[in-house]
Amino acid sequence: MKEFDTQTPPAEITAGLTALGWLETGETVREVSLAGEGNMNVVLRLQTDRRSLILKQSRPYVQKYPDIPAPVERIRSEYRFYREVNGAGIDDYLPTILGFDDEGCLMLMEDLGQAEDMTFLYRTRKPEPGVVKSLVTALARIHKCTLLPDYPENKELRHLNHQHIFVLPYMEDNGFSLDSVQPGLAGLAKPYTGDQELTHAIASLGERYLSRGNTLLHGDYYPGSWLQASGRAFIIDPEFTFPGFPEFDLGVMAGHLLMATMDPGMLPEILKLYTAPADAPLVRQVAGTEILRRLIGLAQLPMERSLEEKSKLLETARKLVLDEN
Repeated sequence: MKEFDTQTPPAEITAGLTALGWLETGETVREVSLAGEGNMNVVLRLQTDRRSLILKQSRPYVQKYPDIPAPVERIRSEYRFYREVNGAGIDDYLPTILGFDDEGCLMLMEDLGQAEDMTFLYRTRKPEPGVVKSLVTALARIHKCTLLPDYPENKELRHLNHQHIFVLPYMEDNGFSLDSVQPGLAGLAKPYTGDQELTHAIASLGERYLSRGNTLLHGDYYPGSWLQASGRAFIIDPEFTFPGFPEFDLGVMAGHLLMATMDPGMLPEILKLYTAPADAPLVRQVAGTEILRRLIGLAQLPMERSLEEKSKLLETARKLVLDEN
């Protein structure tokens, strides 16, 4: 597999894409740059003499953490997601896919322009009017898509994610120093990592996460997978997609919006906006688990919160997981 990055000469990328039939006759790539951080994959912006394109490539490791192996086939699952939701009424939320090469683990997409991911919500703490409703509406439409028997279970990537959501944050020797993130955070986390009732409930939820469900999921529905451009919301990066239970996507979304806004009312608002049946206690359980793993696990967020604020979030998360008022 030929790997492309910002050091690859434009002429070489031009030759590769031409061979795949992805460029117009005589079209050449002139500039290559990174398009965002690309936590899981390499994501390049290609400026040709005629247009701007996005080239995405998966590697056998996590792009942000190269020492963590990851299945290179994840881009195949992502491409299948885009195919599956085609015609589901969410085309306006998705980038147009212009090409896919299984052998090279490459996908070519339209460039959405000057878009930024919605991780800014962790700083502003307030979504723009209509954004939450728009994203919940899109999610409901994704969940209504027909799930075919051959839809990829994405097991290898799901097992990796399972470790980081349900297991590693609660291990004593996980090799991750919370005090290096924020002094005092390790002490704040200790009552939760040693809480057997809590960790047992989370482990049970993890077993359900690994089981095959009957709903098409995005799999990583949080602000890093949402873009905002020209006043519109877009959904990207569905490489964690799998057939599961809808409450997982809903709970992840709710957990992140609760962390971003510090407003517990976000969770009932999301449930109210969702237009299909959902198990509210299960959504709360997922939301609480996501908050815990983001605060005391490896996958930290670009979010500045005091220890007092994190303490309140952790307390809220425990209550959500154990369904306590």
